[in-house]
Amino acid sequence: MTAKIIGVGSYLPERVLTNQDLEEMVDTSDDWIRTRTGILERRIIEADENVSDLAAKASLNAISDAGLKVSDIDLIILSTCSPEMILPSTACLVQHKIGAKTTPAFDVMAGCTGFIYALSVAAQFIETGTYRNILVIGADALSRHIDWQDRNTCVLFGDGAGAVVLGPDLNGFGILANYLASTGAGAGLLSIPGGASAAPAHADSFDKTENYLQMNGSEVFKFATRALPRAVKDVTRRANVDLSGIDYIIPHQANYRIIETAARKLNVDSDRIINNIERLGNTSTASIPIALDELYRSGRLKRGDLMILVGFGAGLTWGANLIKWADH
Repeated sequence: MTAKIIGVGSYLPERVLTNQDLEEMVDTSDDWIRTRTGILERRIIEADENVSDLAAKASLNAISDAGLKVSDIDLIILSTCSPEMILPSTACLVQHKIGAKTTPAFDVMAGCTGFIYALSVAAQFIETGTYRNILVIGADALSRHIDWQDRNTCVLFGDGAGAVVLGPDLNGFGILANYLASTGAGAGLLSIPGGASAAPAHADSFDKTENYLQMNGSEVFKFATRALPRAVKDVTRRANVDLSGIDYIIPHQANYRIIETAARKLNVDSDRIINNIERLGNTSTASIPIALDELYRSGRLKRGDLMILVGFGAGLTWGANLIKWADH
C-alpha cells in the first residue's frame, strides 16, 4: 500500500508587496531584486492574521478538494518555520480552527524542507495502515521575523500556506520514494537565533538582530545548488526511475537563480520545472504545496504523471519525494 494525494489546497494573504513598494522602504531597486532573485512581488500576512489562519484556510480547501469532511481526517501534520508560539504546536491551533475535535496533530520543523519531511512521515502512517486520511500542511509567515531594513533578506520572503490530504492506494500510485538528509554543521548559515531557550525573549532583546532571520546568502546559494540536484538524483534511484521519465519537478521557491542552476546541472528542460517565485517570493515550507496546488489547478497534471517535490532549508536540511499522480 502506498500513500497518494487525494486533495490539494492553498491560501495566500491578500496584501501584495511589490519591488516598487520595497524601494520606498529600504535601499534597493526593482532591477537589483529581479536580477538576483527573480522576484517581482510577494504576499504579506495581515496584522490580524496568524500562521494558523493561513494553514486552516488551505486545509479546508484541501479537505474539500478530497471530497471529505473534517471528521474524516485521522491525523494532522503541519510544517512551519514560523510557529505561532513555542507552545502549543501550531498544528493543534489549526486542528481547533477547522473543527477537527480530538484528531491528533503535531508540528514538524525542518526549515524550508519541512513539507518534504512531513509528507514522508505521513506516508509511513498510511503504508502501515495506522491512519487512512492524513492532512499535511506547509504554512509560514516569515515576514514576521524579517528585519525590513536588511535588503539582503527582506526582499526574499512572502507568506502563505499549502496543504494536501493523503489517502491509501493499492494500484501503484502515490508516493513511490522519499529522500531526507541534514547537516547540523551548517546550522549557522540560516537561522533565527533569538526567542527560544538558547536566547530567551526579554525586554532587552526585542530590538536586537538575533530576533530576525539571519542568512549567509552566498553560502546558502552554494549549498542549495548542490543539494537540489543530489536529492533529485537520489530519490529517482530509490524509485528505480530514470530522470528523463519525470514529468514535473517542483522545487522549493527560494531564488530563481538557484532553480536555474540546479536545472542546468540536472540537464532538465525548464518547462518541466514549476516556478512561481516571481509572484510569491520565498514562502518557505509553504512554497512546494502552493506550487503543487497551482500546477494541479492548471489542468496540466495527468493520471500517471511522475513528479518530484524537492527542497532545502535551515538545519541545514534537504530532501525529495517522488510521486506518481492519481486522479481523484
